[in-house]
Amino acid sequence: MIKFGTGGWRAIIGEEFTKENIQKLALALCMKMKTEGAAAQGIVVGYDRRFLSKEAVVWACEMFTKEGIRVQFVNRSSPTPLIMYYVMKYQLPYGIMVTASHNPAIYNGIKVFTAGGRDADEQQTADLEQWLIRAEETYVCDDTEKGKMPTSFYQKSVEDGMVEEIHPLNDYLDNIIQVIDMDAIRKRDLRVALDPMYGVSLTALNTLLSMARCTVETIHAQHDTLFGGKMPAPAEHTLRNLQNFVLDRFCDIGIATDGDADRIGVIDDKGRFLHPNEILVMLYYYLMEYKGWRGPAVRNISTTHLLDRVAESFGETCYEVPVGFKYISAKMQETGAIIGGESSGGLTVKGHIHGKDGIYAAMLLVEMIAVSGKKLSEITEDIRRRYGVTHMEERAYRFDPERKEGIRRLLMEGKHLPELPFAVDHVSWLDGCKVYLQNGGWVSARFSGTEPLLRIFCEMGKKEDAVRCCEIFEKFLGIP
Repeated sequence: MIKFGTGGWRAIIGEEFTKENIQKLALALCMKMKTEGAAAQGIVVGYDRRFLSKEAVVWACEMFTKEGIRVQFVNRSSPTPLIMYYVMKYQLPYGIMVTASHNPAIYNGIKVFTAGGRDADEQQTADLEQWLIRAEETYVCDDTEKGKMPTSFYQKSVEDGMVEEIHPLNDYLDNIIQVIDMDAIRKRDLRVALDPMYGVSLTALNTLLSMARCTVETIHAQHDTLFGGKMPAPAEHTLRNLQNFVLDRFCDIGIATDGDADRIGVIDDKGRFLHPNEILVMLYYYLMEYKGWRGPAVRNISTTHLLDRVAESFGETCYEVPVGFKYISAKMQETGAIIGGESSGGLTVKGHIHGKDGIYAAMLLVEMIAVSGKKLSEITEDIRRRYGVTHMEERAYRFDPERKEGIRRLLMEGKHLPELPFAVDHVSWLDGCKVYLQNGGWVSARFSGTEPLLRIFCEMGKKEDAVRCCEIFEKFLGIP
């Protein structure tokens, strides 16, 4: 059974990510669209560089057109934010992107977007899962002997106009150019190192940076479905080559994006990896201090509380939501927040799309360097002096299904907690378990919505305290 997590449906290729399951999901969406009266508006689909991504879109297109739903197909590997933008701009009811984002190369998956270009929320995905039950009963595979879809069905759909192959990248880039101060960037003659991590951001970022007269040097740009043997996630341990490259080439900034370009990783001018928490805090500060914006911020439960300090210093509020960008975008719309983000590297800004966008975030960071007239490392120090320093400890643990159930019963259901060496202020069960401490620190434990992992996060004023809290939780949960 196909199940949606915080970032869509993801599965191991050949086990659950199969032609049959992809077409069942497409059929379920067709049924949902017809019931809602949205079928006549059609759907837009796209894919990234993962193994079987393009083939998966073709299989989905066959099902959509068989059910009489017209498809606009972005027929080249594209960033996820491009598909979200297209759904928003052309007021489509749905869009899908074939990607497993930052997951290991053995995974692929599908993200579903709804009206406004938003990630499908829990109600939408639960509804779609119900339609999948119906799709299971009525689905038929590609079998011409039984009068089903012939193998040439896709090409015939193109010829009949049921599938329109489109290339809307310029539309998306123009939208970013309109809100970024390209003139300020042109005056700085910046040198940028770019690491697409073998993913789909190269064309978009290279075009934007070149238009801004930046000198751009790129690594890991070729198409590699194994992502160089690493996860296509812009984390400190995956960006060692980019760190060295920035130092060797005297770059002002190093920018990396994950496999589908909705998350970002950054190396500063001194070769230091900037945690996504730092990036989010930095951009929120920049929007208010330099651009004069005002408004709240939104973060998930696993993201730094430094964002709250920045908000408070400008008389604003920072709102906390569960993990999953759909919660961030919904809260931004509700509160009029000017920025929303998460500690895994995804963020968006008011006036752009309603989902995370690594390409837009990258250009905003470059603009920040240009407008402030400061090096990235100098801006980081400014923020540290003004708001202090915290230390985030992040740990992830794999487990078998039996162990997961035991942890769930103990922690999430029984609500039992370990004895911590710091006074507890209160506990939240909004998403997993989060313990707020009276010293301003916190520790959380929750199951990942995209991988079979238990994640423990702790933010404290001192690194040793954060490590200690994580170890206490490990021992309490019996994690080796």
